[in-house]
Amino acid sequence: MPKSPNLMLGAICAIVLAAPAVAEEVTADTVLATVAGKNITLGHIIAARATLPEQYQSAPDDALFEGLLENLIQQAVLAAALEDVPPAITLAAENAARSLEAGAALDAAIKAGVTEEMVKEAYEARIAEFQPQPEFNASHILVPTQEEAAEIKKMVDEGADFAATAMEKSTGPSGPNGGQLGWFGLGMMVPPFEQAVTQLEPGQVSEPVQTQFGWHVILLNETRDSQPPAYADLEGELRADLEQKVVEEYIASLNGSTDVERADVSAIDPSMIRNTDLIEN
Repeated sequence: MPKSPNLMLGAICAIVLAAPAVAEEVTADTVLATVAGKNITLGHIIAARATLPEQYQSAPDDALFEGLLENLIQQAVLAAALEDVPPAITLAAENAARSLEAGAALDAAIKAGVTEEMVKEAYEARIAEFQPQPEFNASHILVPTQEEAAEIKKMVDEGADFAATAMEKSTGPSGPNGGQLGWFGLGMMVPPFEQAVTQLEPGQVSEPVQTQFGWHVILLNETRDSQPPAYADLEGELRADLEQKVVEEYIASLNGSTDVERADVSAIDPSMIRNTDLIEN
């Protein structure tokens, strides 16, 4: 026997009531609060988070969401209490909007005009011009007098360990590290020191060398040819150069195609830019 219509209707209602509600689609226009008739949306929260200092960007999302929403609500409450918006505020807001729009235009031009392939090509062109230069790894012992340096040179020639002697005798900052100076290239050391190093063979110890710092006994550990910088080391610089070129070309193209009417400002005293009284009333 078929079920009565009332029983069927009751069963359908039970199913509908038991099913979970379908959530509304969340978009940037989703309203989170309304203050004095003006909406605060999810888009406002997103835009506010994007302008936070970097140290706040990594805060938990739930804390940021709640904090930003409350901050925007309080701003809206205060703004609603302002009966007359001062001209200075209106002008500052127009300047800020213009600046943001200009920045967006430049970002779009850069995104369209600078590709990863272009940066890599610029890197290849840069390293194609690279000329290897000699690099040196040396240690030294620094002492105040020539006599002390000569005595140390004799000790090392007779078999004393250079690093141990440096730790004991050297007055330079590298002494506690066995006199190690690490790798350096031409032009990085004072001329007398560099000249002495370039005349040594790996493993050879110099005669005493005088510089403005004192007297040195130098051990040349190794030599090598310098290598071109890695892509990661130059990428930022090369990208910035390409972006700057794109920006300059883009602005030049707009200046030639955008209608700009300039008023005669010759009669305006430049010192008027300091007259804030004009925009405070």
